[in-house]
Amino acid sequence: MEIKTDFSIEPCNTKNIQKIVDGINTYNISKVPALADTWTPLEFVAKNKNGSEIGGVLGGIGYWNGLEIKILWVREEYRKKGIGTQILKHIEEKAKEKGATIALLDTFDFQAEDFYLKNGYEPFGELKNFPKGKRRIYFSKQLN
Repeated sequence: MEIKTDFSIEPCNTKNIQKIVDGINTYNISKVPALADTWTPLEFVAKNKNGSEIGGVLGGIGYWNGLEIKILWVREEYRKKGIGTQILKHIEEKAKEKGATIALLDTFDFQAEDFYLKNGYEPFGELKNFPKGKRRIYFSKQLN
């Protein structure tokens, strides 16, 4: 059975993006009630004594109290000094204060797989050969 509908597919503007986000949020919450605000951003920057950015983390808490870490970065010359761990613990603590019970993220095998394992994260899935010859690994960690 073929369904024919007249429509177009176009690049999004800010209003379109909000409509799409609102649409999926409305659907999701109709299936599983929200435990928190739809999205609570948690975004932090680490600076050296001169005020230069040396690292940071971008993430937030979704409506089911999960901390989603999108990006954690430390400038190369500051790596292997415990700064990444401190940034990670900071966002985890802030998330727990706001009710988060689990953290989730993904990384690649050439990025920070060992770092997250060392910090108590457990792999729950992986995508092999993405990018070619590499792996994308999905991690979670209970925060309670």
